Amino acid sequence: MTATATEPGTERATAPGYRPGRTLPLRVEAVRQLKRRRTLVMGGVMGLLPFVLVLAFTIAGSPEGRSGRVTLMDTATASGGNFAATCLFVSAGFLLVIPVALFCGDTVASEASWSSLRYLLAAPVPRARLLWSKLAVALGLSAAAMILLPLIALAVGTVAYGWGPLQIPTGGALPAGTAAQRLVIVVAYIFVSQLVTAALAFWLSTKTDAPLGAVGGAVGLTIVGNVLDAVTALGSWRDFLPAHWQFAWADAIQPKMEWGGMIQGSAVSVTYALVLFALAFRGFARKDVVS
Repeated sequence: MTATATEPGTERATAPGYRPGRTLPLRVEAVRQLKRRRTLVMGGVMGLLPFVLVLAFTIAGSPEGRSGRVTLMDTATASGGNFAATCLFVSAGFLLVIPVALFCGDTVASEASWSSLRYLLAAPVPRARLLWSKLAVALGLSAAAMILLPLIALAVGTVAYGWGPLQIPTGGALPAGTAAQRLVIVVAYIFVSQLVTAALAFWLSTKTDAPLGAVGGAVGLTIVGNVLDAVTALGSWRDFLPAHWQFAWADAIQPKMEWGGMIQGSAVSVTYALVLFALAFRGFARKDVVS
C-alpha cells in the first residue's frame, strides 16, 4: 500500500513521483484567477477611469488656472504625462486600494467559501506552497492593475493632449522621456506602499471563510488609517501610519527628485507587511481547515 503525504511536522511517506514544490503551479493558479469575473471587472475599471476623466475635462473645460494655488489637477491637460500623473493622484488614495484588497483578500477565503480548500490540501498541496502560490498571483495581479492604469492614461492623455513635457505645478517642467521614467518610479512606490494593505487582506483571508469580510476589513482599516493621519494632534505618531506616506511619490515629479519620504514610506509599509505575512503563514499552518 502506498502512503500519502501528511501535514508538515509529522512523519510522512511520500508516493512515488510526489514533489511538494510541483503542486499548484503558479501558471495554473494565475489562469484560474485571470478567468474570474472580479479580475475582469477590476481590469475594466482601471481601463475606464482615464476615459471618464477625459470626458469630464471635455465637458467642464480645462482645469488650468481655476484655483488660486496650482495643483497637479490644474495641469492635467498640459500633456499626456501630466494626465497620467493626475490619474495616479486621484486613484492612489482609494481606488488602487480596491484591487489590492480584492486580489489578496479573496485568495484563501474564496476557496474556503467554495468548500474547496480542504480538497486542495488533500491533493496534497502543502499549506506553505498553497499560500505562496496564491500570494504571488495576488501580488502579480495587483501590480498589473497599477501598471494598467497609468499605461492607458498615458496613451489616452497623449492622444487627447499631446506628447510633451510634464508641467510641474510648482514651476518648471520635466522632459517627456524623464517624465516617463519618473512615472515608473511613482508606480513602483505606490505598489510598495500598498503592500501593507495586501498583507492585511491576505492575513484576514486566512482567518475567515467570507471573502467580503477579508476585503472589506482591509479596505476599512485602510480608511481608518487615512482618518487617523488627518488628526494633526497625533503629531509625530502619524509617521508610523502607512497612510501618512501614501503621496510621498509626489517628490518624484519635482525638478530634483527627493527620496527621503519614499524611503520612509517604503520602510513603514514593508515592516507592517512582513509582520502580517508572517502571521498569515504561521496561523494558517496551525489552522484546522474544515471548509
